[in-house]
Amino acid sequence: MSNGTLRKRRRTGFFVFEILILLILVIGLFVYAKLYNALDVIGDQALKKENIGVNDGINREVLKGYTNIALIGLDTRPEGNDGDDLNNSDTMMMASINHDTKEVKLVSLYRDTYLNVGNDKYNKANSAYPLGGEERLLTMINKNLDMDIMDYITVNFTSMIHAIDILGGLDDMEIARDEAIHLNNYCRVMAKELDKPFEALPEVAGTYSLSGMQSVAYARIRQGQGLDFRRAARQRLVIDKMVAKAKKANPLTLNKLLNEIVQPEYISSSLSPSEMMKMGLDMLNYKFAEGGQVGFPFKHMWGENVTKAVGMDAVLPVTLEANVIELHKFLYPEAAYTPSATVQEYSNYIINKSGYGEGSIPEHSEDGTIPPLSPAD
Repeated sequence: MSNGTLRKRRRTGFFVFEILILLILVIGLFVYAKLYNALDVIGDQALKKENIGVNDGINREVLKGYTNIALIGLDTRPEGNDGDDLNNSDTMMMASINHDTKEVKLVSLYRDTYLNVGNDKYNKANSAYPLGGEERLLTMINKNLDMDIMDYITVNFTSMIHAIDILGGLDDMEIARDEAIHLNNYCRVMAKELDKPFEALPEVAGTYSLSGMQSVAYARIRQGQGLDFRRAARQRLVIDKMVAKAKKANPLTLNKLLNEIVQPEYISSSLSPSEMMKMGLDMLNYKFAEGGQVGFPFKHMWGENVTKAVGMDAVLPVTLEANVIELHKFLYPEAAYTPSATVQEYSNYIINKSGYGEGSIPEHSEDGTIPPLSPAD
């Protein structure tokens, strides 16, 4: 991988747990029984929590005030795979719900992050899923990041197209010229795969209303400025826009979402129906924390030198231990934190393997920030 480009992949995933939560809380109790039955179909999927690894020394007193969930995005289309990265979890996020402040934070785990994916095998983070599904992926997150996540919600990208279209699209999306070009290219591929028409955007910078397919195409863009880091930021932006749109939707629209989206082919979860219902009711007065959407690792390196050092075009956390400390400050600012022996072990392995340690921590890493459009765009 060079500094100018990352290897392209057709397959990508995208998901959002907020839609599920908003369905629960906004539709209201007058459809409680119907909603409970729908959740019963997608919830409480088989998950052996005793097989999920966590590190010793987790501050569980702090975690009592939080609900942490892994959010997994898959591309389950038969046509969505070209033989590359089969069944990888192409989108991974951690949602941390603070029940004291009533705020939600989202952390995107960059899918190419070089981590211990299990059995002392170091690889890209998205390779954990095909090695053991949700249990292996949760273990990877917990072991590498000193987390204690035991639940997940998984959706595939097709559900996002339907959900956004039902909501009437996403408004006021600022699109740069190069983004419009790549968006149209992704739409052409998806339109062929899904046998659906699409409307191309003008390939000029501007503010647009996007359809479901256009919104998902926007979230898939990995090319251009910011590469995969900016792609993760686009995904978080789409989530934010969806939440805003859903909060303004009427009960009939939300009921349509319930009927068409809350289906096992679109969504699965380890949470039971009662747990999802309680979460939805609890979320009634919750909001995204200001500055509460970030990508991990914060400080990282990538490019030809990293590829030569570790044998793959990965995103290298520099260092893993330093990044995990910063992650815990972000998620739990009120709590003291000391990295576990496991995190220190993994971090030291990556340092020794790559040759990049404390002295190599960059002052700035690409964080995917999406700047305002300029007239030059």
